Amino acid sequence: MRVGTVESLWRYPVKSMHGEELHEAFVGFPGIYGDRLYAFRSSAAQKGFPWLTAREHETMLLYRPRYRYPERTTKPGNLAEAEAIGSGLTPVYGDLSDLMVDVETPAGERFAIDDPRLITVLRDGIRGRPELTLLRSHRAMTDCRPVSIFSIQTVRQLGKELGVDMDKRRFRANLYVDLESGKGFGEDEFVGRSLRVGARAVIAVVKRDSRCKISTLDPDTAQPNPKVIRHLAHEHEGQAGIYGAVLAEGTIRPGEEITLLN
Repeated sequence: MRVGTVESLWRYPVKSMHGEELHEAFVGFPGIYGDRLYAFRSSAAQKGFPWLTAREHETMLLYRPRYRYPERTTKPGNLAEAEAIGSGLTPVYGDLSDLMVDVETPAGERFAIDDPRLITVLRDGIRGRPELTLLRSHRAMTDCRPVSIFSIQTVRQLGKELGVDMDKRRFRANLYVDLESGKGFGEDEFVGRSLRVGARAVIAVVKRDSRCKISTLDPDTAQPNPKVIRHLAHEHEGQAGIYGAVLAEGTIRPGEEITLLN
């Protein structure tokens, strides 16, 4: 049963930094190809969640990472050949050298992601100046699950409830979807079920997304609006959007159909 379409696709090359909109995305078992491959570990963070994020350093949202070789970051290089063999083999992910990122700071400086000067700039904006360590991974370093999904209907409903022009980017989803039902929070009905997105990708929806301080931050200014998180806590159990695990890999594009499988 058709339940909606893909409204837009997003990834975040560096955890908690600015995101980028995509014209297509390969959805692999570890998540969106190129999503959150880089993160900074903070000595001040708790052991179970060791990352530096915009929860502690709000202006981190304003750092703009860009892949140095964007043509190599849309999908694995041997994807077509792997898909052509039998029922489709798992493709080989690119080397991290192909997935190198440069970061533009809010002040307009530009550094390679592994330039020690970038860590110095980040530390200078944090109380206590904790030790920071760059981490790199082939697996998306997401908070909970590989793929996050958010409907534009939920964005609109929250905007109406709060009386503001709500920017969907506050919620840092990978897939923003346009639901056939037209219902805000309609994506909650998919928890425990599976969705086919496009021709190949299948995503099992495993849970609702518990929201944190980052949802209060304007994505262009990093200015907080605490009403957002308070409203979610009081009216929506602190949750908005859904998390998914990838059951079948595939390339997806805006406008493609989303089908409920079970």
